[in-house]
Amino acid sequence: MAKNKSPKLGTEKAIDKKLAPQPDNAKTESLKAHTVDAAGQDMNTNTGLPINDDQNSLKAGDRGPSLLEDFILREKITHFDHERIPERVVHARGSGAHGVFKLYKPLAEYTKAGFLNDTKSETPVFVRFSTVAGSRGSTDLARDVRGFAVRFYTEQGNFDLVGNNMPVFFIQDAIKFPDLIHAVKPEPDNEIPQAASAHDTFWDFISLTPESAHMIMWAMSDRAIPRSYRMMEGFGIHTFRLINAEGKASFVKFHWKPLLGVHSVAWDEAQNISGKDPDFHRRDLWDAIESGAYPEYELGLQIIPEEDEFKYDFDLLDPTKIVPEELVPVMRVGKLTLNRNPDNFFAETEQIAFHPGHVVPGIDFTNDPLLQGRLFSYTDTQLTRLGGPNFQEIPINRPVIPVYNNQRDGFMRQTINRGKTSYQPNSLGNNDPQQVKEAAGGFVSYRERIEARKERLRNKSFFDHFSQARLFFNSQSAPEKKHIIDALTFELGKVKMVDVRERMLGVLTQIDKGLASEVAYGLGLDLPDKLPTNHHVPADGNPVDYQSVQVEGKVSVSPSLSMANTVKDTIKSRKVAILAADGLDVNSLTIVKDALLAEGAVVEVIAPRQGTLSGTSIEVDHSFLTAASVLFDAVYVAGGTKAVATLAAEANAVHFLNEAFKHCKPVAFAEDAVQVLDATYFSKKVPADYKDDTVLSEGILVGKADKDFALLFSKMIAQHRFWEREKPRLIPA
Repeated sequence: MAKNKSPKLGTEKAIDKKLAPQPDNAKTESLKAHTVDAAGQDMNTNTGLPINDDQNSLKAGDRGPSLLEDFILREKITHFDHERIPERVVHARGSGAHGVFKLYKPLAEYTKAGFLNDTKSETPVFVRFSTVAGSRGSTDLARDVRGFAVRFYTEQGNFDLVGNNMPVFFIQDAIKFPDLIHAVKPEPDNEIPQAASAHDTFWDFISLTPESAHMIMWAMSDRAIPRSYRMMEGFGIHTFRLINAEGKASFVKFHWKPLLGVHSVAWDEAQNISGKDPDFHRRDLWDAIESGAYPEYELGLQIIPEEDEFKYDFDLLDPTKIVPEELVPVMRVGKLTLNRNPDNFFAETEQIAFHPGHVVPGIDFTNDPLLQGRLFSYTDTQLTRLGGPNFQEIPINRPVIPVYNNQRDGFMRQTINRGKTSYQPNSLGNNDPQQVKEAAGGFVSYRERIEARKERLRNKSFFDHFSQARLFFNSQSAPEKKHIIDALTFELGKVKMVDVRERMLGVLTQIDKGLASEVAYGLGLDLPDKLPTNHHVPADGNPVDYQSVQVEGKVSVSPSLSMANTVKDTIKSRKVAILAADGLDVNSLTIVKDALLAEGAVVEVIAPRQGTLSGTSIEVDHSFLTAASVLFDAVYVAGGTKAVATLAAEANAVHFLNEAFKHCKPVAFAEDAVQVLDATYFSKKVPADYKDDTVLSEGILVGKADKDFALLFSKMIAQHRFWEREKPRLIPA
């Protein structure tokens, strides 16, 4: 492998000393960067993966059928099929950023992947976040799954970890994916609704597909409306394999843990943000990186020895299941830092082509039936979306090492291949490019023994659909449970067909009868007696009674599943609004502002008008006309007799505060700004005793604007939200 020296990201030049001298002109020079010669080079795929065997397809035994997961075969055949020469179907609305990954410690015990053993260098990455259901023009704040796809540009080729911000999925087998997406997309007769799941076709499908029960609990939770891309987890969803240099395999689940914690917004707030700033998440990501508040995530691995494959009360290959962290702790092995915005959104964020089949030696697949289908689907999608088989040559998709193989021509070909031969074996070109021996780093698929009949069935280990949905619900805090109930009531309340609502209530009774009862009450319906058994009829013709296959898991509550237990020790990059007006007490503003800025917060001054506040040099960032409380994490009202009187009489200022209180945000007042507090709806709901513990449980602070006041306010902001006050303190706003 020493021959394939890797240039830095962004300068992917196939440097070859054997190239003949060329005329010194501008056109020739401009083509050199895209000119390659396979003479003397090792063979690899379009992602830079070294090829160990280019003569045999991957089969189930030496006389068995070729396997769908043979990505090397598919790349080669697909490229050949298209040699003669649109918006993503899902994940259309996205936002991306460049960054680096730094490993904490070598993982040679588990994998031979180079980037997971090199602690001295940083691996370049590109990350794309996205919603799933909406079009490119939809809002960032839809209740939806969020894509979390990471490309590692490694020395062994590209590795794509293509996941979501939820660790499970709606379906177990990829053959159901078109059905799921057809159901959740706008209904075909009227193209309504956009970027929303609250409609008949989606819930009709879900109520008939009980394997979706676990994912629905996640989708109806606050995880579906994150505060920002910087404050949500990421998951690889599937169980993959790690393989070390000795050929020993382990199962692995991939996690991304945000260092800012996992936080959300309120559903009512999300709907308001969609009107005020539908680009809220992409703007937040861009602004954070531009300001130097680089988003950071730690890569976590749940590693399971191969001999423990059947140890658990769930199937490791079932993508609708998690491995509870209480059973297998997450080992944090490295840090991802996003530190550069794209130069061109289309060229980079839109044209990047992720694929779960882009792996490197030391990482391989399992027989997860959803993953197996994705290995085919992604290539097929990119061919249509990016115009043909040469999409890997788009700069953002190129590996950082040169590519040498026998793929040729096709639409948008950029590589200029020299030489007479484009096949192997060959004698005319010294049989170049050469296959790479396994010992030299060539990729070899894991030699898993398979002895089975070809059947269209699912193992019975996939039939327990409700125990982990129950685990998730039981693990939520009281406010989080209330949000799930409200979300289900809202979504099903939009469903016109009563029988679909009733059928879905039957599904919910299998998760938690209290949950089902609350939703039924909100819908004005009675609970059904039992879950119908005719949801899915296997090939043997016998309906499955899913009530009889539920398993009591070894873990009944998992604290890691609740956002109430997330990181709450920083206000870095949190947005704080300071309400002020002409005649303010400058010290009451500057003391608090300076203290918050020192902690890494983003502070903006909001006033009745823009410009400079009279008699000061303080610039107003927004007027009440151009700002809204939903765009901020906390609010502080500065003092000053005249300013306070102005704000108390300003309806927009009072509404700003009422709305912030309703959404459970920290709200603070300078001691002489009580007049503004008295003008709000929530003034009578504020505790009279302002001890520190009361303030930190209620999120309301009144006091002298000094350093101690600012410190306490900072602690309040770090709590993110005070969800416990939501129900008893509910006010009109």
